[in-house]
Amino acid sequence: MSMYRNYHATMEFIDVSQLSFIHDLGPKGLEGMVYKRSGGHRIPGLNCCGHSKMCYRWSKRWLVVKDSFLLYMKPDSGAIAFVLLVDKEFCIKMDSKDTETRHGVRIDSLSRALVLKCSSYRHARWWGQAIEGFVQKHGSAFLTDHRFGSFARQEHNIPAKWYVNGKTYMADVADALEEAEEEIFITDWWLSPEIFMKRPVVEGNRWRLDCILRRKAQQGVRIFVMLYKEVELALGINSEYSKRTLMHLHPNVKVMRHPDHVSSSVYLWAHHEKIIIIDQSVAFVGGIDLAYGRWDDREHRLTDVGSVTRSVALEQAEGSSFKMATALTSSSAPSNGKGAASLVVDSGDQPKLKGLGRIRRTGFSMKRHLQKHGLAHADSVSSVDSSEEKTVRSMQTGIGGVGELVGDTRFWHGKDYCNFVYKDWIQLDKPFDDFIDRHTHPRMPWHDIASVVHGKAARDVARHFIQRWNFCKIMKPKYRSLSYPYLLPKSHTTAGEIRYQVPNCIPAKVQILRSASDWSAGIKYHEESIHNAYVHAIKNSQHYIYIENQFFISCTDNRHVFNKIGDAIAERIIQAYKEGKKFRVYVVTPLLPGFEGDINTGGGSAIQAVMHYNYRTMNRGDCSIISQLKREMDDQWMNYISFCGLRTHAELEGRLVTELVYVHSKMLIADDNTVIIGSANINDRSMLGKRDSEVAVIVEDSETVTAVMDGQEYQAGRYALALRLECFRTILGAHTDLSIDVSDPLSDHFYKEIWMTTCARNATIYQKVFRCLPSSDVRNILELEGYLAKPGLEREDSARAHEELKKIRGFLVQFPLDFLTEQNLLPPIGSKESMVPMEVWT
Repeated sequence: MSMYRNYHATMEFIDVSQLSFIHDLGPKGLEGMVYKRSGGHRIPGLNCCGHSKMCYRWSKRWLVVKDSFLLYMKPDSGAIAFVLLVDKEFCIKMDSKDTETRHGVRIDSLSRALVLKCSSYRHARWWGQAIEGFVQKHGSAFLTDHRFGSFARQEHNIPAKWYVNGKTYMADVADALEEAEEEIFITDWWLSPEIFMKRPVVEGNRWRLDCILRRKAQQGVRIFVMLYKEVELALGINSEYSKRTLMHLHPNVKVMRHPDHVSSSVYLWAHHEKIIIIDQSVAFVGGIDLAYGRWDDREHRLTDVGSVTRSVALEQAEGSSFKMATALTSSSAPSNGKGAASLVVDSGDQPKLKGLGRIRRTGFSMKRHLQKHGLAHADSVSSVDSSEEKTVRSMQTGIGGVGELVGDTRFWHGKDYCNFVYKDWIQLDKPFDDFIDRHTHPRMPWHDIASVVHGKAARDVARHFIQRWNFCKIMKPKYRSLSYPYLLPKSHTTAGEIRYQVPNCIPAKVQILRSASDWSAGIKYHEESIHNAYVHAIKNSQHYIYIENQFFISCTDNRHVFNKIGDAIAERIIQAYKEGKKFRVYVVTPLLPGFEGDINTGGGSAIQAVMHYNYRTMNRGDCSIISQLKREMDDQWMNYISFCGLRTHAELEGRLVTELVYVHSKMLIADDNTVIIGSANINDRSMLGKRDSEVAVIVEDSETVTAVMDGQEYQAGRYALALRLECFRTILGAHTDLSIDVSDPLSDHFYKEIWMTTCARNATIYQKVFRCLPSSDVRNILELEGYLAKPGLEREDSARAHEELKKIRGFLVQFPLDFLTEQNLLPPIGSKESMVPMEVWT
């Protein structure tokens, strides 16, 4: 009866509110009117000074207790004024010395000590005991510390899936966003609103991220985005532009940036996690930001100079000229004032690139075609005039139902074509303007890993996002208005009701891990469960460890570096050596750190500082892994651990070019049954918990398949085995050369004849053909000039260079452990890099 339902006195009498019977918020808890005291937040600066009674303010609030959180609302408006998540510190105190008030109840958690005042002693006892009893009964999952010190417990039978590289990841994210019905949560270190999630671009702007989000917002889905607010002097990711662009899409899109550097005095640390959550039931977690340069596939192409049009015969057959025209004339596509076709300027008579089809003339005039269909004004397609007389190549694409694309499909538009060691991003507010000349400079390919989980594990990822969002809302006055609502975590009781599931998942045991602390999540004690899980996985591995990571900075000296991952690797190898057992460690990391700098002149202070700590972990100084191993086993260490990078080559405008493949992954696989995927690098910033904020998943297989380990039959996990095989096949070239067998990661044959031989051969060929850097032949800066002065085969004998490059398999190359080994790589005194604290690099 709506008359009673809308009358507050009735609601108050029977203890119900608008939140009582929402299915996804779990069972109806306790409700009622209380007085709450201001303050009690764990974060300095959120409470008023002093502890005298004068400082406190009492307010009348409607309290609602749910299974894993409680909240209070303003009685007049029904607006939620605070949400307290249940956690391991959650407890109820009713003693007057704890509450400092008569008839009080104090509720403690990691983020706040909330004091309530009741009308009588009995009333206070009832509230305290009832809250405690209800939470113990329904929310016990959150009341204890879980394995690795994580806020979340291990969940069983969770549908999970891995991704190698951005192509499949972004396509699945786009499809999942399309299925959202209630809410979308996104947090990224960097977000570029104009990136295309599905490529090649054949449906206009349909799969452009900002267009997907606008479409969902218009359908009533509420979208919440948290961006890292960078120190602008140090970083050029322009989060302010990303926020402004997203906020202009629709009122249902809310964007926060954090931290405020001055008020929070956090200058050095970043929000580094990359998560996308749909309806709190599908959660993508990994290393891939929705940003420029991240989309890539297993080809790792270096060049992208082509243009795109569609063949006439196909258009007439399909009657779908509108699709193509939208791709070219959508008003929201280019922003450089040259009209629509600036995205697709023809490539003309460029030399043929590796892997493209035959050259063919076409009598198709783009301009006339668009005008005929009334889709373009006479002056709107000026920059394709020249395409009428030019030749374009044709390439069959296997995209479902798209048919033939005439021209070289352009995969990376505008700012997406990038090589950040050559040149950092500029003018991000002009997304479709190139900033690197595609005809002279190759792009830098991007190798990355991500995952998706569902059900209870997705609820846990959402809970982390909600904790951060609600904390940010309290922290920054501009977000305190009602237009930025508090978010509520959905209950685990309904987590099994998965309405949409990403295809091709594998059921597994999943636990969510994170690095979080007071500045990043508003919690009293920091959490470093990712670090603990890495060390545990390494110590407990039986056969091998495979690591792909953007950084490799570890090996404790208790002065500059504190994480224990490198030491755990060294100890595990020494244990295997003493027991006389085989054990392999494969480490794949970028050949150079991802900072702008010219390595031909030494790379600059930022690149060198990170190189110093990477090398200090691998092989330089007493703390390094190889030094620790040599002390125990001399040169036998080579049978146990291998450090590698990735490199590729192509032809650009008739010229041979090479570039490293940037490894941005943050992944560990152990024994074909345990996988950690997330945003956390192997360094102190990511691992210690008090610094950058991170999220990861540890996936342990519950379903096994028969595989091979050191020539013996072995029960391997479905998830871990498939991921390792995809990584090995990609980097060793086994997708194209079927004779390469990557099934056995432990055997001598694989380790020596395939892995070590491939990485050594590839490195030797690249050095011979290109004289590329980094190289172990260059021990100090003085040797650089002489090394570069000697020409490679590509300049001396192009035909022989081509012959040599045919022997390359995959991307794997030996890591040049002796590069600049005689050089002090720490920032020179007086440089701006030397003025920032050492922790920035570690």
